[in-house]
Amino acid sequence: MSHIVTVQDAVTAFEPFMEPTDAELDAIEREMPVILADVDLLDAYIVTLDRTPTELDARRIRRARRRALAARVALLNRTAGASQPGGAA
Repeated sequence: MSHIVTVQDAVTAFEPFMEPTDAELDAIEREMPVILADVDLLDAYIVTLDRTPTELDARRIRRARRRALAARVALLNRTAGASQPGGAA
């Protein structure tokens, strides 16, 4: 009986080219408030999956939705300000 073996090197997730670059890490850091706000919004929705939402649940969802939108607006304002040189005259 002959065994079938591969002739290529094993692919691992720890290859040097698979690591995120500094620019990618900076982008993740800039987007972290949006990510955390979205996680809070998902948590608020998950709580209400198996039951009828109460008034408290509805408030929690509205509050989380407002925080998520505010975080997105803040991110857009930061990136728009960084991409446009100069100021308004």
